Amino acid sequence: MSGNAFSLLHPTLQHTLNALGYSDPTAIQQQAIPHVLDGKDVMGAAQTGTGKTAAFALPVIHQLLERGVKGAARVLVVTPTRELAQQVYEKVVEYSQHTSLKCVALYGGANINPQKNQLTKKPEIIVGTPGRLLDHLHIGTLTLNSLDTLILDEADRMLDMGFISDIKRLMKKMPKTRQTLFFSATYPKQVVDLAYRLLSNPVRIEVSTANSTAETVNQLVHPVDKKRKRELLSYLIGSRNLQQVLVFAKTRQSTEALANELKLDGLKAEAIHGEKTQGARNRVLEGFKSGEVRVLVATDVAARGLDIPSLDTVFNYELPHQPEDYIHRIGRTGRAGKPGMAISLVSREEEGMLTAIETLIDLRLPQEWLAGYEPDLHADMEYRQKRGGRGGEKRRLKRQLLKKVGDGKR
Repeated sequence: MSGNAFSLLHPTLQHTLNALGYSDPTAIQQQAIPHVLDGKDVMGAAQTGTGKTAAFALPVIHQLLERGVKGAARVLVVTPTRELAQQVYEKVVEYSQHTSLKCVALYGGANINPQKNQLTKKPEIIVGTPGRLLDHLHIGTLTLNSLDTLILDEADRMLDMGFISDIKRLMKKMPKTRQTLFFSATYPKQVVDLAYRLLSNPVRIEVSTANSTAETVNQLVHPVDKKRKRELLSYLIGSRNLQQVLVFAKTRQSTEALANELKLDGLKAEAIHGEKTQGARNRVLEGFKSGEVRVLVATDVAARGLDIPSLDTVFNYELPHQPEDYIHRIGRTGRAGKPGMAISLVSREEEGMLTAIETLIDLRLPQEWLAGYEPDLHADMEYRQKRGGRGGEKRRLKRQLLKKVGDGKR
């Protein structure tokens, strides 16, 4: 559409947006808001940090104000993680602050009794994770008979985390005639198949290619031996004088171990993962946002939904098994058009994963060998030989590696 999409919204919302300093919609907001207001199903592809939450929250709040409906769950936003549910909830509350609409966040890891009490107030907007939503449906504290709009946020992550059966169970509890909004940062085939099963003649909106990384993020690879990764990480944080750093590792054990090692290096570091209680996760996140914690070491699941606008550097201490997770990881920085940096520390054992990532994003990531941290060439050649390298290939590889070392020292 031509013109500002915010001009289509209820006057109360326009007043709120002006007070919040929202003057021009982002690309996803400009494209999605008119279609949502028209009542169409939407299938949106947008990177994190592009204003995706407002793209669905603002028009559904408008619809509730226009219809004047109250006293029942009319809008349901389903998210894959507790952190994302809390983030969406806070945004909805912010946008609806000058209305009488009520919103509640329902997620596991928190006491269910306060949630029960909030549901007795009959909120119109429900934000929650699949498991806890099903809990409330089971005990009768939540009903979805009057639902007008279903929103699935970060649908690709829900699929990765095995929530598809829970989503189907939720769908059985709501009217078949409804508006459904489906948002995802990536669209692998299984996500597309799910979308077309759930949506009716959806409008497809692609702000950027589904398997792309944010243009504002500068990406760099440092080849390094696995045993020297932690040493290099500490060096880079110190030499770059980084004061707020998000580091990704693959498992709970590796996040805890790395955070402890970084503390021994004199860095204020904490780990966050799915096995921590919600209270412990909230305390760590608050410490990170306030600057008390300098380095946050996180698993992919725990970092979903993190919204820290000032974060300018992300490290991949370990590459993810799923290439799509790389896109989500580096999307934590470079948000809302701000510049960001994503640095991956890649060992020889991870080269296959790096190739898969580069294939997915259709980009050859620049590599820089740092003096003093170059991979062990002898060990590198032995590793490759075991993987099938022999004869002329070994000599070719040696020449290639020596050239890289020379390039890295310039």
